[in-house]
Amino acid sequence: MKALLTLALGASLLTQTAIAQTRQEVVSAIEKVNDYWQSHNAATCRGFWDNAAYFTGNQAVYELTGKQQYLDYAVEWAEYNNWKGATQRDKSKWCYQTYGEGMDFVLFADWQICFQVYIDLYKLEHRAERLERCLEVMCYEASTSAKDYWWWADALYMGMPIFSKLYSVTHDQKLLDKQYECFRWTDSLLFDTEAQLYYRDGKYVYPKVKTACNGGKSFWARGAGWVLAGLAKVLQDLPKDCKYRAFYLDRFKKLAAGVKACQQEGGYWSRSMLCEADAPGYETSGTAFFTYGILWGVNNGILPAKDYQNCIDKAWNYLYTKALQPDGSIGFVQPIGEKPDPTRTVDAHSQAPFGTGAWLLAACEYSKYIK
Repeated sequence: MKALLTLALGASLLTQTAIAQTRQEVVSAIEKVNDYWQSHNAATCRGFWDNAAYFTGNQAVYELTGKQQYLDYAVEWAEYNNWKGATQRDKSKWCYQTYGEGMDFVLFADWQICFQVYIDLYKLEHRAERLERCLEVMCYEASTSAKDYWWWADALYMGMPIFSKLYSVTHDQKLLDKQYECFRWTDSLLFDTEAQLYYRDGKYVYPKVKTACNGGKSFWARGAGWVLAGLAKVLQDLPKDCKYRAFYLDRFKKLAAGVKACQQEGGYWSRSMLCEADAPGYETSGTAFFTYGILWGVNNGILPAKDYQNCIDKAWNYLYTKALQPDGSIGFVQPIGEKPDPTRTVDAHSQAPFGTGAWLLAACEYSKYIK
């Protein structure tokens, strides 16, 4: 009982600390994190999903702070990658139906997320080369009859938002049509209406995989986190009068409710969302993407603030007092994977570009929440 009271008091004090922070303190923390990452990691890295996810966070920081150094870092990265993802020119060789890091995987969403950043950079400076490859690839994809491009949950962050973001530049309706068609296919495969959560991919749909907790359903936090964050990004750019908006809103609200229901008391979400025993301990990337999505929903009047205030307070506590390290690094990030894997070390030193990017996205939204 004494131990429980101590834990409760600690959680209460941490909540008070998070709530008492000023917006400037949050912005200072954001800059500390971004400065740490950029001083320890060269911009000259590939445009694959792991790095590109960081750059979506960096873009949010630039929009918040207007600091030229953050913009310069993004442009250096884009130029290093020649404003492209996978580089294969021959369309007959373009593929996506299995995992692949080769240059033929042009239609694989993990090689497309970089386009999100390129579009943002194009909006700042209308230079044709920034958009050329993005237009070639995404307009080609929109013209095909295939709808199974996003066969794993991560793709709903990597690839799906590109269509509505590109639409904001081109106003080409076929982009929104393809986005919706593909999302409905993925949703029918991965969304669990009972738990209101998304499976990572078809391999994990119950009862193919069961948890240690009474043989229940297995949902991976980062996988579902990609979806909530991806839906937020889609809704951000989708026209208010779009005929597809209602379905995206429905799924966003249901997923947010499903996520809130399984938050741990310590503010984080465990790797196995409904059974922490499968992979015990803190995890930052899924937690940060959930926090970003929920904050975005509240900040934009989609989720009721009163219903999510406690969830946000606890999540920010974790992100600010546990995930954020004294030197500005972001720890407790599960390494690259596709499931709640207890064999992978996750501790204060576990860093990754996508984990830092997710933390930055959440923190930027939190700075808007408390202003």
